[in-house]
Amino acid sequence: MATKLLQLNDLKLHYDILGGVLRRPVNSVKALDGIDLSIYRGECLGLVGESGCGKTTTAKAIIRLEQPTSGEIIYHQNDGSGKSVDIASLSRRELINHNLRRKLQMVFQDPTSSMNPRMLVKNIVAEPIKVSQSLSAKQQEELTLNLLQTVGLDKHHLLRYPHEFSGGQRQRLAVARAIATKPDFIALDEPTSALDVSVQAQILNMLKDLQEQFNLTYLFVTHHLLVVKYISDRVAVMYLGKIAEIAPTKTLFENPRHPYTHALLSGIPVPEVREKPSRIILQGDVPSATNPPPGCRFHTRCPFSIDRCHQEEPQLNQISEGHQVACHRYQEIPQLAEAKFGSHYL
Repeated sequence: MATKLLQLNDLKLHYDILGGVLRRPVNSVKALDGIDLSIYRGECLGLVGESGCGKTTTAKAIIRLEQPTSGEIIYHQNDGSGKSVDIASLSRRELINHNLRRKLQMVFQDPTSSMNPRMLVKNIVAEPIKVSQSLSAKQQEELTLNLLQTVGLDKHHLLRYPHEFSGGQRQRLAVARAIATKPDFIALDEPTSALDVSVQAQILNMLKDLQEQFNLTYLFVTHHLLVVKYISDRVAVMYLGKIAEIAPTKTLFENPRHPYTHALLSGIPVPEVREKPSRIILQGDVPSATNPPPGCRFHTRCPFSIDRCHQEEPQLNQISEGHQVACHRYQEIPQLAEAKFGSHYL
């Protein structure tokens, strides 16, 4: 039975908007507004949604690059003690004392901007090793070379600068740096979005191999639903700072229950040219995160909304094993979607 690595409870992260002569808070951007999410040890959880919905903010909050406004991020330690710690409540010093900076890592979307252009590769990859381990210079160099070889590079790359590499090679360097501290968890923030399709496949296969080799747990943030389908064990769909639906990958693609999930899946390109599939085109823009609508966040664009959706915020309901959805009409959605858009819109 899978064990939890991380548990997010009512996690909120609001960014203050300052105004007036004294620059006091006058409002806030509600980037995360009550996230409940479980991440199990050894799995890859895909996190999808439109730009600005809070995907990257969730990843940054988990590894404490951002300080949550409220809520809990419970990390269950794997040291045999059975203890857990609330990451959200720890100070910077306590994060280091609990060794969490080593156990929680992140790979950013743009590997170029996440590396010092004036540092050699051997120093970029070795830097987290120096911070987390007491090794001799020779041992550090051997470990650095081993990490490069693990991600498909070799000793000839040690004395080069980041700008001398292709996009795919730079992303391999970013992954090598992330696994240097032997972490439990890695947040992958759209690691393949800036790469060619052939290179994307190589990086995804490498990530799968590393996950199996080092027993890693991933949070995979992306817009690309087919990438999620390939690499993820479960998928969480976000909309305007809220979780709309969570399910095992196969279940989500075959039996989506949230209207927003239906809309996302209908946008997947289909190679069949003889029959043009229907698309669910959402009307209007995403509401402002500074003043989200009452009730269901999605009701302003939902083709199936009713009065209840405008007034009452839906909670995540368990509708089957591992499948949760935040929608008042989740039982009717498959029939409503088929009646409105046809049975072959996906």
